[in-house]
Amino acid sequence: MSWAGKILRVNLTAGTVTSEPLRMDWAKQYLGSRGLASKYLVEEIDPQVDPLSPGNKIIWATGPLTGTMASTGGRYTVVTKGPLTGAIACSNSGGYWGAELKFAGWDMVIFEGASAKPVYLSIENDKAELKDAAHLWGKTVWETEEHIKKAHQDPLCRVSSIGGAGENQVLFAAVVNDLHRAAGRSGVGAVMGSKMLKAIVVRGTQGVGNIANPKAFMAAIADKKKILADNAVTGQGLPTYGTQVLMSVINEVGALPTRNHRD
Repeated sequence: MSWAGKILRVNLTAGTVTSEPLRMDWAKQYLGSRGLASKYLVEEIDPQVDPLSPGNKIIWATGPLTGTMASTGGRYTVVTKGPLTGAIACSNSGGYWGAELKFAGWDMVIFEGASAKPVYLSIENDKAELKDAAHLWGKTVWETEEHIKKAHQDPLCRVSSIGGAGENQVLFAAVVNDLHRAAGRSGVGAVMGSKMLKAIVVRGTQGVGNIANPKAFMAAIADKKKILADNAVTGQGLPTYGTQVLMSVINEVGALPTRNHRD
């Protein structure tokens, strides 16, 4: 599939950004995104670590279909030890950010440690560096995205950031990208805030590669997109109403968590 084959590791305590090969054995075993990032996380942190301490790590991850023409090919996952439950936190978001990371040539970004001052990570293809974010601290996610895009003079760069909730480590704080898309589960934004990490901006122009049979791949995509388009939920309900359309579907199968699953 479309693996770039490398990840970024950012040590916020030391202020360093390094590149390392993707563990392809893990990628094949855990598929990518949520599964792969969870494997990295459990191998690298102490299970008893305080989620809001420098010892925790937080990972932005893509999968083998990210950046391709496949349905859901724009999504990415943020994985960390969550402050709300103390368990693994996996939060997924759509928009353009995930595909842009793959276009820049990276499969994942792992953040460790904690910065002494507000910073953001800038990624432009193979170049990645930490930048001062003191002027962004206290701003909303919309204001942050606007300021970063102006500073980088590129309207096509993609921003994933936190606002006041993340900065103040609200336990259910979200990470927001492309103004309206959010990794909104499990308090991943609080972990980002605990590390004084305001945002990640990425711009990629490399596209994706390594697809073994592009013609067969595109044919399979066309077939699956027709199935999704013809389905009442995925073809009509979700595009019109968003995920709230799933309330009845979830309730019908007995999975609606009414009163914390007591009903």
